Amino acid sequence: MVVQSPHSLQSSVPTPKNGTKRVQIQVKENGSAVTDNVAGQRRASARLQAAKQKAEMELLAKRKLELLNEDVGRSTKKVNVDAEKLKLKLQPAQTVIQQLPEISSLPADPKINKKVAKMVERAAKIAEGLDGTNAPNVAEKSAHMKVKETIRLFNKHYLHFVQEEEKRCGAAKVDKKALKAKKKANRGNVSEADVKAKAKRPDLKAISKANFMSFIFSCSRMMERNEVLYPEKRIGSIPGIDVGHRFYSRAEMVAVGFHSHWLNGIDYMGQSYKKGEYEHYIFPLAVAIVLSGMYEDDLDNAEDVVYTGQGGHDLTGNKRQIRDQVLERGNLALKNCVDLGVTVRVVRGHECANSYSGKVYTYDGLYKVVHYWAEKGISGFTVFKYRLRRLEGQPTLTTSQVHFTYGRVPQCPSEIRGLVCEDISGGQEVVPIPATNLVDDPPVAPTGKLNFLICYQYSKSMKFARNIKLPANAAGCDCKGLCWDPKTCACARLNGSDFPYVHRDGGRLIEAKHVVFECGPKCGCDPSCVNRTSQRGLKYRLEVFRTPKKGWAVRSWDFIPAGAPVCEYIGVLTRTEELDNVSENNYIFDIDCLQTMRGLGGRERRQLDASLPMIQNMDKIDEQRSDSVPEFCIDAASIGNVARFINHSCEPNLFIQCVLSAHQDIKLARVMLFAADSIPPLQELTYDYGYALDSVHGPDGKVKKMACYCGAEGCRKRLF
Repeated sequence: MVVQSPHSLQSSVPTPKNGTKRVQIQVKENGSAVTDNVAGQRRASARLQAAKQKAEMELLAKRKLELLNEDVGRSTKKVNVDAEKLKLKLQPAQTVIQQLPEISSLPADPKINKKVAKMVERAAKIAEGLDGTNAPNVAEKSAHMKVKETIRLFNKHYLHFVQEEEKRCGAAKVDKKALKAKKKANRGNVSEADVKAKAKRPDLKAISKANFMSFIFSCSRMMERNEVLYPEKRIGSIPGIDVGHRFYSRAEMVAVGFHSHWLNGIDYMGQSYKKGEYEHYIFPLAVAIVLSGMYEDDLDNAEDVVYTGQGGHDLTGNKRQIRDQVLERGNLALKNCVDLGVTVRVVRGHECANSYSGKVYTYDGLYKVVHYWAEKGISGFTVFKYRLRRLEGQPTLTTSQVHFTYGRVPQCPSEIRGLVCEDISGGQEVVPIPATNLVDDPPVAPTGKLNFLICYQYSKSMKFARNIKLPANAAGCDCKGLCWDPKTCACARLNGSDFPYVHRDGGRLIEAKHVVFECGPKCGCDPSCVNRTSQRGLKYRLEVFRTPKKGWAVRSWDFIPAGAPVCEYIGVLTRTEELDNVSENNYIFDIDCLQTMRGLGGRERRQLDASLPMIQNMDKIDEQRSDSVPEFCIDAASIGNVARFINHSCEPNLFIQCVLSAHQDIKLARVMLFAADSIPPLQELTYDYGYALDSVHGPDGKVKKMACYCGAEGCRKRLF
């Protein structure tokens, strides 16, 4: 099991369907393939797979060396790139070759699959950048994916700052207890200076202020590191942000470059932009505004808006105007939009109790500033007014849809349209999981006999094959109550001397890791410890629903913040080699944490993961580096939980995380699905199954040609 890289075509997410029929062929002495249409077993043993992998790697090395020599010889004629770019293009292939054993020491395998040989050759070309297909290192990311990745990066920075705040709060609590103990021991003889010093600690400020500061620090860090997606302001639409896009804080807009200030309602270009394509414009010039209800004189009629200029209002939040506004900065920028006929982006803020910032901001499209004037406002002070009119031909306004989406979530089973099962878990989960079907006639439920071969049974806990024996419980930490200090917590030390989660919003994973070590059965901490976040079961109201093309799917009735655990992949834990005789099983999930950590089997390694050096018995693990076939897998065909119904997407909103809690054997890690993005209610939950093109064969040995219906802008179009 691994966590995917969202921008990678061959995602490192383990695939529930990666056990497939394979075609075996013979290879002539000169290396050319001879077809032998004999279908192999669906799954081969790890030992046989390892031998086959060595032969494939030999061919891969030869192909790469040939292509490298050819490419260097003709690069100046066919490819207009400089030497540095060429070096960067060849680096992945060179790295692979350096890691291979001596080619001469590998025996030739006369039964290498012809299809595999072609795929190896194609993979070599892709590594060198010679193939024009959608390879991971040559495919251009979609604009929407770039926006997603930027906001994910912001969330990582934000959660790191939240963690720092929680550490300070934890230290403050310890200090407070120590102060009380000292006071009690000295019978109240504690100096007034000590009391005042503790009262002035910055970590004792209101959590809302700390939250705001975390947003600001996150944006500042991204600006310092040049990580803002669109650092230069621009007039009109922003690529990858469509009408209806939702931001879950003002800071997210800053991180993307959609609206460059987390407090001011008007974003504008200054005099520094008076060059190049904007040299004929008058500055300052407004590019975006936020309607958040902060001014008492605003009038919002959706398509037609009367917007109050900035300045002069009470910052305490009572919306009152306390002094006159001046025609400068943002106010002057909007006035210039009237004179030049320039449009502005309009964002509306909505109260949202489920959002981690307390609000959700929707992009409602481009508006033209058609008129402006000055008048005495409600409080008797001069204010500037601007009439904005929405441009025609844009997608439907989303302002009312936001409230409708949150409002249409059913409150009881009787309100659910197309209900076919009130709870597919049969009461096993704390939160019922209803199933709906508005597609089939007559409607069927996702329980009982799913087809002629498989009869499905729900289970909230992992089942084990007869020959599976779990390792003994690992020694845990000695913490009492809650784990606060990562320097003293033994489990935190396994995570690089830090906790992988923050308490906020019920527990959120700060960033994806090779493996997360949680507190387990032998730890002294309470079940509410932050380092047990993934062990608390379902907390979001999930629904299984029928789709026209993708079968069953899953969505949430609740808002899910980025980094929150959604569910565990549950089924029967078994050895991979035991599935040789299983046919048409689409629910096999390989536990390939080890393979991903080592970058085996085409998987993309995570970089700079602090958890990697802390894994025990790494010397023994190194002996298995040539084996790219996971030893264990989870079979959810006949027994499983809600995770088995989650569909694939080429641009998913969930990711996979390997978790260890009771023991520390990474080959038997728990497989958790976490939110990669902040997910609004009723959006389908998806993760990347990780298929490469032309990698899945049917029972007849032929490559399956099936369409992908994920609908993502960066869709690979055909999975298998």
